[in-house]
Amino acid sequence: MDQQPPGDRAAAGSGVPTPTCYRHPDRETGISCTRCGRPICPECMVSASVGFQCPDCVRQGSGTGHHPAAARPRTLAGGAVAADPRLVTKILVGINLAVFLLVSVRPALVGDLTLLGLAWDPSPPPGSVEGVAEGQWYRLVTSMFLHQEVVHIGFNMLGLWWLGGQLEAALGRSRYLALYLLSGLAGSALTYLIAAPNQGSLGASGAVYGLFGATAVLMRRMNYDMRPVLVLLAINMVFTFTWGGIAWEAHVGGLIAGVVIAIGMVHAPRERRTAVQVGACALVLLASIGIIVARTMSLT
Repeated sequence: MDQQPPGDRAAAGSGVPTPTCYRHPDRETGISCTRCGRPICPECMVSASVGFQCPDCVRQGSGTGHHPAAARPRTLAGGAVAADPRLVTKILVGINLAVFLLVSVRPALVGDLTLLGLAWDPSPPPGSVEGVAEGQWYRLVTSMFLHQEVVHIGFNMLGLWWLGGQLEAALGRSRYLALYLLSGLAGSALTYLIAAPNQGSLGASGAVYGLFGATAVLMRRMNYDMRPVLVLLAINMVFTFTWGGIAWEAHVGGLIAGVVIAIGMVHAPRERRTAVQVGACALVLLASIGIIVARTMSLT
């Protein structure tokens, strides 16, 4: 069987070669390094004053008179290019799995960690009032890592692994972690606002839907074919509103937060990139806090 050399793979049905990344030959791309002209994929793209450069050219540029830090490889969003672009994703998956195993051994923890607005817990006697409105703010975060069913955690971790790795490589570790946590918090906040006070909610779905929204924004920014992710998102939204027992509020809240944060991350002007990115994250955080405070006041 004949094999085509990396970077010169023929497009199906035509004689025109489709470039592939020189560092990842299995990834097709339409972007080239502005210095050496070699094709590069999103993981290898480093923002430059004009266009994008490959990591090799950025490293070689360290002797051009610039400060060494200025020549370090950067992601599309300005983050540092890491040796392991999935490290944070692996840690997040590990935390979710660890909590799942913990509650499997101690099921009583579910009631202590689940997102709950305000409800009466009769056990142990004489009973007590539980929920976020009673000052148990931690439930807004602990519920993001809590799962009870194998199918539930399986789907969420599959989505986290599939979407998270690419986003972590494109945004950088700190920006990606902020996206994940703030999307999950926004999902919890909207659930707290809309759902019945005594309705429990758990799962990483809000954060994962934030990754869905961010992926769509990133693909649009890169001028990629958005149909696959949009079709997958549409299918998931159908399930969200048709299946029983699903906290759709968390899905919608996470999705909106992910889109807002990602727009700030990948469309921020280079000269004030950090300010815009921090501003987008702060906007989502303040909106979530505002929702939480307003709901707490209405319940108490």
